[in-house]
Amino acid sequence: YKTLGFIGFSDAYGEDWLNSVTKHAGAAGIQLTVVERYNRNDTSVTGQVLKLTTARPDAVLVAGSGSPAALPQGALVERGYKGQIYQTHAAANQAFLGVAGKAAEGAILPVGPVSVVRQLPDSHPSKASGVDFVTKYEAQYGAGSFSAFAGYAHDAFRLIEAAVPAAKAKGAPGTAEFRAALRDALEASKEVVGVHGVFNMTPNDHFGLDDRSRVLIRIEGGAYKLVAQ
Repeated sequence: YKTLGFIGFSDAYGEDWLNSVTKHAGAAGIQLTVVERYNRNDTSVTGQVLKLTTARPDAVLVAGSGSPAALPQGALVERGYKGQIYQTHAAANQAFLGVAGKAAEGAILPVGPVSVVRQLPDSHPSKASGVDFVTKYEAQYGAGSFSAFAGYAHDAFRLIEAAVPAAKAKGAPGTAEFRAALRDALEASKEVVGVHGVFNMTPNDHFGLDDRSRVLIRIEGGAYKLVAQ
């Protein structure tokens, strides 16, 4: 692809994605031809989508979340857009799939590996823990109940579990010494395996994830299919 269209939320989420994609698209030799914005509570993006389809970029990135991300997706398909539509990780949920319906077919988006954990090769570092977690979660809450958000909570607890022993060695829980030591231990986390990836934290990096934390999926038949890791 040589040209890219963009439509995203007119807020910090959309702006952050626009800044990032502008930087990386330029570095990859991809021209950002049309930039459109919409509000989370909008009920129509006809004007924005007409500008996108008129420009006919090779691909379009939709920077939205949940069910509002389905609005441009559906409008682009309805207007006959034939290029590749990309969504962000925030559209990887049942709210988006339920509203977008068949219009979601073929969309590509990045997700944490746990979202397609049973499709991962056994060599992936998050495969074993992810399968175990999803199996236990759905046994408790029902088949198909799992979402990426449960995985985020799981990984937060994994980081705490890894950091607490070192913090307790320097102070009793509840004390200022313990809190400071817990912060230091979290910032020193190394190769902590979560279901969304492997964490290596530093005082300057509280995200801690690398390329092992994302895979690409395509929506096929209303489900997620792994296409790249």
